[in-house]
Amino acid sequence: MKMTLAEIAVFLGGTVVGAENVIIENIRSIDEANEGDLTFVANKKYFRMLKATKASAILVSSPASIEDKNLIIVADPYAALGKLLAHFYPLEHGFRGISPDAYIEKGAVVSPEAVIFPRSFIAEGARIGKGTIIYPGVFIGRNASVGENSVLYANVTVYHSCVIGDRVILHSGVVVGADGFGFASPGTGNVKIPQVGIVQIDDDVEIGANTTIDRAALGKTWIQRNVKIDNLVQIAHNVVIGENSVITAQVGISGSTRLGKSVLVGGQTGMVGHLSIGDNVMIAAASKIHRDIKSGEIVGGSPQMPYKQWLQVEACRAKLPEMRSTLKDLVKKVDDLRGK
Repeated sequence: MKMTLAEIAVFLGGTVVGAENVIIENIRSIDEANEGDLTFVANKKYFRMLKATKASAILVSSPASIEDKNLIIVADPYAALGKLLAHFYPLEHGFRGISPDAYIEKGAVVSPEAVIFPRSFIAEGARIGKGTIIYPGVFIGRNASVGENSVLYANVTVYHSCVIGDRVILHSGVVVGADGFGFASPGTGNVKIPQVGIVQIDDDVEIGANTTIDRAALGKTWIQRNVKIDNLVQIAHNVVIGENSVITAQVGISGSTRLGKSVLVGGQTGMVGHLSIGDNVMIAAASKIHRDIKSGEIVGGSPQMPYKQWLQVEACRAKLPEMRSTLKDLVKKVDDLRGK
């Protein structure tokens, strides 16, 4: 695809500073870009690379201190980049129609406008909406439903009765609706408690590769609208994640914990069960969350503490050997004084 800077600016709602007739053919990172390429700067630490880049134009939020470069000024360069990438490199799934090599049981309802790849399995009572794409190796269980214009990549598993909304993306290896980890007399009898609830995933959710979302013991595990979940996340039974929240890689959320709207959770965070996390909470990476968090709070650490306090603790950690040595010297001096 080829577009002039003037055309790109109109498409993004931005402003050109420089030559509007410059033609852009590709979009590349700032250190790899050459003539005919567009790049972007969304982080201030990369501004030092602007003079050296060979890109024909740069997406930026401000023209300040950038000379002799063609610029497109936009409010959010990263968001503009996403829009432009989708336009320059539209996703092509390749296959069209419903493959005769897909196994669709009698009683399943599959839209003729869906795309069903070979070697996928859709069980009795399942429903697949129009425009949805089911890749090879996907399993859709009995009475499960997938809405419109969703994408289930290779080897996704959706257990029976679970509900997937519209425009949902499930990356390879996602498992939706496996049994929640419920056992009576743990460590002795380990008596399994049947998990008879479901998982409900609302519209515009995206879930990364090899993430698992367990079905509820009763009721539902609920991932609300526009939630984004990274790879290798474990979400236990009856968890609720509020709309617009973001969960990054290797997070584990124990059963019946409820996250509010627009919660941001850093990677490798663990949460115990039955917690209440308010709206607009931010949790630093590798935190261990053991108690409720009020709306708007920022926390970090293991165990959790207010963010500023956690920063103070972390600042002291590197000084511990020195502090220990000083403390030993002080103790020795006190002991000497006592001896005298």
